[in-house]
Amino acid sequence: MKIIRHIPDTITSMNLLCGAVGVICAFEGRLESAFYLMIAAAVFDFLDGFAARALGAHTDIGKELDSLSDMVSFGLLPAIMLHRLMVETGNASAWSYIPLAIAVFSALRLAKFNIDDSQKDNFIGLATPACAMLCGALVHYICKTPDSFLAPWAGTRLFIPVLSLILCALLVSRIPMFSLKFKAGQKDSIVYKLRIGFIGFCVAVTIAIFLFGLQFSMIFIVAVTGYIIMNISNFISTLTARK
Repeated sequence: MKIIRHIPDTITSMNLLCGAVGVICAFEGRLESAFYLMIAAAVFDFLDGFAARALGAHTDIGKELDSLSDMVSFGLLPAIMLHRLMVETGNASAWSYIPLAIAVFSALRLAKFNIDDSQKDNFIGLATPACAMLCGALVHYICKTPDSFLAPWAGTRLFIPVLSLILCALLVSRIPMFSLKFKAGQKDSIVYKLRIGFIGFCVAVTIAIFLFGLQFSMIFIVAVTGYIIMNISNFISTLTARK
């Protein structure tokens, strides 16, 4: 049936809609709501790929629509959220516009991904959803816990701009970063072991954060930070082993 072919694109469009509404929420200062919409966008981003594979409904339009949706939900939205956080913490200066570079570098990352066939199983550089979830979770955590240890850092003029520039560099870097796509015959590979280790790490972090009564957004902060550190460490060790 022809209608089945449009199911994945419809789900992708929901990703885009969540991102667009999230941007409006961010501009209005409703940063917590913006993060919830980012999470919803991430769910739709996962489901559209799942639906496309299950229904055999891969299309060129769907691929382009997916990237355009990701650009809004995981490129523009986190950039606006960081900008608004700086404004609302009293840092409405030229520095507050530096986080908008995340939108630009996310666009570059997505464009590179679309023309690079080597990234079907793993990534080269930080994936835009991971970057976005780190930014969104940081904003949410600071908004929900203004007395936390992160709030004073975020309230400075340099912390968020420097973090933004680091993330921009990671988005377009040549550092290999594993995906969570499991395939047969990979159990002996280092990537497979990294995936298993990361999943175990996320489970442990989730349990610990709930036991300590912390905001759930801290899960995303720790998980993505751990993911980045694991991949950079593996990249360095690989380079060292080649010498």
